[in-house]
Amino acid sequence: MLKALTKDKRGVLDNVQGLVIGLIGLGIVLVIAFLIYANIAANSTVAADTNASAAVTEVTNATSDIPGWLPIIVIVFIGGILIALVAIFKQRG
Repeated sequence: MLKALTKDKRGVLDNVQGLVIGLIGLGIVLVIAFLIYANIAANSTVAADTNASAAVTEVTNATSDIPGWLPIIVIVFIGGILIALVAIFKQRG
């Protein structure tokens, strides 16, 4: 797989578009999910039921960690691109 990525610079840099689209998609899904959680928690039927209220709180707390991982994913991906570019220049030099 690395060989296919490092055939030329364009192959490596084309992966950036996929990353950006994926991160934007993930961000939109997370925003919608948190809006749905907020609307469910504000529902009077859910607020009256302690089990339902606790379940909504648990799910919200479990998914609240996901946005914190996005910068790490971006940094790892950029590092992979840099390593691939260095490998390309090393092969040509």
